[in-house]
Amino acid sequence: MSETKDPDVTIPEQASSSPLSPSTEPLLKVSGLVKHFPIKKGVLQRQVGAVQAVDGLDFDVRPGETLGVVGESGCGKSTMGRLITRLLEPTSGKIEFEGQDITHLGTARMRPLRRDVQMIFQDPYSSLNPRHTVGTIISAPFKLQNITPEGGVKREVQRLLELVGLNPEHYNRYPHEFSGGQRQRIGIARALALKPKLVVADEPVSALDVSIQAQVVNLLDDLQDELGLTYVIIAHDLSVIRHVSDRIAVMYLGKIVELADRKALYEAPMHPYTKALLSAVPVPDPRSKHKRERILLKGDVPSPISPPTGCRFHTRCWKATEICTTREPALTTLKTGHQVACHHPENAPDQAPESGPAAGSASAGDIGKA
Repeated sequence: MSETKDPDVTIPEQASSSPLSPSTEPLLKVSGLVKHFPIKKGVLQRQVGAVQAVDGLDFDVRPGETLGVVGESGCGKSTMGRLITRLLEPTSGKIEFEGQDITHLGTARMRPLRRDVQMIFQDPYSSLNPRHTVGTIISAPFKLQNITPEGGVKREVQRLLELVGLNPEHYNRYPHEFSGGQRQRIGIARALALKPKLVVADEPVSALDVSIQAQVVNLLDDLQDELGLTYVIIAHDLSVIRHVSDRIAVMYLGKIVELADRKALYEAPMHPYTKALLSAVPVPDPRSKHKRERILLKGDVPSPISPPTGCRFHTRCWKATEICTTREPALTTLKTGHQVACHHPENAPDQAPESGPAAGSASAGDIGKA
């Protein structure tokens, strides 16, 4: 595994990227995806508001690639993952899988598609039933889909255990007999049982010890090469996202603010929020001569119940101007290939240079040297 030569961001690089063509037909296509959770009060349970968890997402995932999704806690990443796997019903928008509209398919019509779309959950402790053996857990998809694998269920489960690096003889053990990393491997084996085309991994290593995170990430990487999987990997760890992703989507308060190729995003981030996230990545060598510009964002993430008008990041952005408070920037493609939702993108000409400073915007004093 080689190390990146970028002096500002020293994070392990993926050994090789998938040779993807932009003309490849998307495996998954999401258009205008919205999920609002209603807030109800009173005896009559009248709706008085809504949590705007996901508020208009547009992206696609091509076969064989890995799309990384990164952002702060509460930005809607996990909700987005549950929407595209249809574990949650969207409020509006459109989800297409292999050209088929699956946005509002019922349980019966979604059942065949469950073979092709699977999910790896964040917490390996709560996602496995403690009363069931490993064999019962991994074989559950076969039972639900009424499938009998060649050679029998037990043999296939043992093959899956071996595939993810576990002893196939542990077929009759219970989840409490395994470590956190081993439990996550069991969850991965369960997700791969039906040979899916798309796997959504919701922070697959965040609940694990740092010492074994790399092992699980490398396992996902190897399985993708071996089985031809397509991933959507959700994480808040920028080093994990950089290691496994071909393209990266940055989310803030329910919206995608930047979507770009991995290398382009890390070398030249266009959105101020992305630049702030990357500035917080620690430099491994404290004796390094390269001093990173550390951007300290003021305040907290606004409430998704009542997000700011205009650009949702303007309350914390040091580049915010008057137009940012009134007009929401569209996710547009720049000449560099980046898709950015910003009136004043980094490393690119302003979209609205005539706009004056915004009242209460972050000042230059919020930016310092690390």
